[in-house]
Amino acid sequence: MILTWEQIQANAIAFSKRWQNAKREEALAQTFEKEFLAVFGVEDVLAVGEYEYKVPLDDGHNGYIDYYWPKKIAIEFKTRGKDLNKAYSQLKDYVLHLPGADMPNLLMVCDFETIVLHHRNTGEQIQFETKDLRKYIKQFANIAGYETTRTYENQVEVNVKAAEKMAKLHDALKAHGYEGHVLEVYLVRLLFCLFADDTGIFPKDSFVNYIENSKEDGSDLSMRLAQLFEVLNLSDELRKKRTLLSPELLQFRYINGHLFADPLPFADFNDKMRLTLADCCKFDWNKISPAIFGAMFQGVMDKDQRRELGAHYTSEENILKLINPLFLDELWEEFERVKTTPALLDRFHDKIANLKFLDPACGCGNFLIITYRELRRLEFEILKMKFSQLAFAQATIGENPLENEIRVNVEQFYGIEYEDFPCQIAQVGMWLMDHQMNNAVADYLGFPFVRLPLRQSATIVNENALQIAWEDVVPKPELSYILGNPPFVGAHMMAQGSPQKREVEETFGYIKDVQDLDYVTCWYKKAAQYIQDTGIEVGFVSTNSICQGAQVPILWNVLLNDLHIYIKFAHQTFKWSNEAKGKAAVFCVIVGFSLHNREKKKLYSYETVSAEPTESVVANINPYLLSGNDCFVTAQKKPLCDVPEMKFGSQPRDGGFFVLSPEERAEILAQEPALAKVIKAYIGADEFIKGKERYCIWLHNEPFEIIKNSKILKERIAAVEKFRLKSTAKTTNAYAKVPAIFAQIAHPYSDYLIVPSVSSERRRYIPIGFMDANTIASNAVQIVPNATLYQFGILTSNVHMAWMRTVAGRLKSDYRYSKELVYNTFPWPDADEKQKAVIEAAAQAVLDERAKHPGANLRDLYEPTLMKVSGLQAVHTKLDRTVWSAYGAKWNSEAECVADLMERYQKLVSNK
Repeated sequence: MILTWEQIQANAIAFSKRWQNAKREEALAQTFEKEFLAVFGVEDVLAVGEYEYKVPLDDGHNGYIDYYWPKKIAIEFKTRGKDLNKAYSQLKDYVLHLPGADMPNLLMVCDFETIVLHHRNTGEQIQFETKDLRKYIKQFANIAGYETTRTYENQVEVNVKAAEKMAKLHDALKAHGYEGHVLEVYLVRLLFCLFADDTGIFPKDSFVNYIENSKEDGSDLSMRLAQLFEVLNLSDELRKKRTLLSPELLQFRYINGHLFADPLPFADFNDKMRLTLADCCKFDWNKISPAIFGAMFQGVMDKDQRRELGAHYTSEENILKLINPLFLDELWEEFERVKTTPALLDRFHDKIANLKFLDPACGCGNFLIITYRELRRLEFEILKMKFSQLAFAQATIGENPLENEIRVNVEQFYGIEYEDFPCQIAQVGMWLMDHQMNNAVADYLGFPFVRLPLRQSATIVNENALQIAWEDVVPKPELSYILGNPPFVGAHMMAQGSPQKREVEETFGYIKDVQDLDYVTCWYKKAAQYIQDTGIEVGFVSTNSICQGAQVPILWNVLLNDLHIYIKFAHQTFKWSNEAKGKAAVFCVIVGFSLHNREKKKLYSYETVSAEPTESVVANINPYLLSGNDCFVTAQKKPLCDVPEMKFGSQPRDGGFFVLSPEERAEILAQEPALAKVIKAYIGADEFIKGKERYCIWLHNEPFEIIKNSKILKERIAAVEKFRLKSTAKTTNAYAKVPAIFAQIAHPYSDYLIVPSVSSERRRYIPIGFMDANTIASNAVQIVPNATLYQFGILTSNVHMAWMRTVAGRLKSDYRYSKELVYNTFPWPDADEKQKAVIEAAAQAVLDERAKHPGANLRDLYEPTLMKVSGLQAVHTKLDRTVWSAYGAKWNSEAECVADLMERYQKLVSNK
């Protein structure tokens, strides 16, 4: 019977109380086992496992596992106070003599008071008192009947605590004049020592004891650390000659890897600083995630970033979204095909050991570290299969098979990073992950394995990736994959002449509209150039702007037509974030590409930007990350179809002197009531959608006498003239000649259709509506003068919205409606008069439904949940169906709709 976690927790509390005073193994062990498993809903322990399970050992004797449940758990008991480490060694030895397919993941030793649990698959060890079982029940998910599917654990809290401790140490050293590059290197070395002390690189607690053996006032600590750093860089040959080195120092093994090679100035310590370092030593550094901690560690150096420690890293879930379809899924599929054939499995093992990876914007190494971990996890499964084969299991005494069989190593990884400190963090992070994975494999297979001294390193180059040849970092015949998350700076965030803007121009050359490309596009271009004449595959995360709006034809014309790449897989727009509080979120896409055109490509779509992805296999992925033919929608000055022109609203450029709040309007009219005639309702996107009030002084085509007789108008006109004359923009200066009117006037003096320039991505429909001639539209909206109900119906339908979502740009994640890109390019249906009448009736029903809710603004009415409650969704759906009918198409999805519209667009362009 599968119990809920609440039931299991209640059982665990009752169990702990019953067994709080138990002591003797012989008398109580089997009862303990039975009641322990009952906590998790196991009603008959003998139906699934066996007490005193006999295991034949190599020496001809038999061992006995106290309780054994194949594939699930093995339990060993000792009398209270006995050595549980010895009990675990015995249990692990017994388990290693079990058939490979039946080896349990959970190994548990217990003396009734304390439980120590080992996860063989990950190498994780957890120790807790039996009275606290309720806190650790989810560690036993597999025996409770819950699937142990892969989850992305929130490791933020433990890594934030670790980073906060390093921050205190950083501040203490910096306050005493130790700063800059030497401080960064010093902290990285201390991080390695702290990690080494808790993971078996150093003898257990040797570093903490070394710190505690210093003088309490800290006066000798700097010298002691300098000596330690020197010894860690001292080879075994040199140590033999240094006969006066103390045993205290010689207990620390040779590390190498150049981490401790360069001498550093002494960093002075006092008593408080010594205590700060000692406090760092008390933390269990084995619990940190090298991938997560690295980015947080970088944040330690910047007090502004430090306020949000935990917000500045990339979660492994998001990294896996890239590396799984890039290469990992295919490798696991290949493993499943070859795992039972020793020769093919060994060949596959060699294959993954020869793959090479480059992250040309690696930062602290998140992508490289997670990729390395996943490759090692795959190798782990290969080793399990090999270990289950008799020849591998019966290794000669004194021979450690792991020396030759762990073949994946950090030398397969390359990175380029502009800043020095992240380079150091990435380098060390790779070593830390390597050691964690070595421990997991050694613990599982029962052979000790430590790669020390460090002879292998990832190649992390401290350079500007846009200024160096990537082939100087790794020759492209050797490289397998390029991956990462290159830096984003928006095209309009880069000042003309700035270093980033110049690099974009240098990378692309002076092609048309190069000024509209984001900084991240440079990495796409360099990667596409680098992989020419190779089988290298690329996967990048970037902001969704490169697959929307005006950038698409600029960038993708170069990539597809000049450099001949094909999109292999893609994730459509989703929220790229992490699990941290105060997390930073941006809206991203993932694009994988190569020179090889695969028949089947993976496309991941999202119902909302925060939803889980849905995978589909398609024949082609176009630059808009849709299934369909490659197509570029380019801005058009005039509509491609025979429809009214859309215009921007009127632009004041007035310094705020013509635009009025309701309070300002009331104050003016109290002084000069006659001005009511020239104060008009003024509407932009905010006012239209949120129901806000604003007004403007509108003097276009008004009699001169109105101005002559008004002190307020004369003062405001003078202020507008002064503002325009002071402007650095020449066009604004020119408008100082006509200071009484808006700079750009588009008001039609008739009713018109209004379309907000920006609208929330949460809405399935951009709110569109009619305005009367007495309301002045601002330049934050676009207008269609003299529009009909039919035109309103088409534009507010899900057909037009689907087109808009595909080709429009974005402001953050919000839709940015453009008349040139969205309206003018949109393929209208060839509707007859009868179809138009049906559409007009359905469009009027939408307006009528809105009118039923006079107290609600459009923001409320078009909120997805409230749309259904109000009845607005129902009338919109009916309108959508009528518009679909006018196209004569049988679309089954929005994607099919857009693909059809793209074909119609191409025909319209070709017929121009």
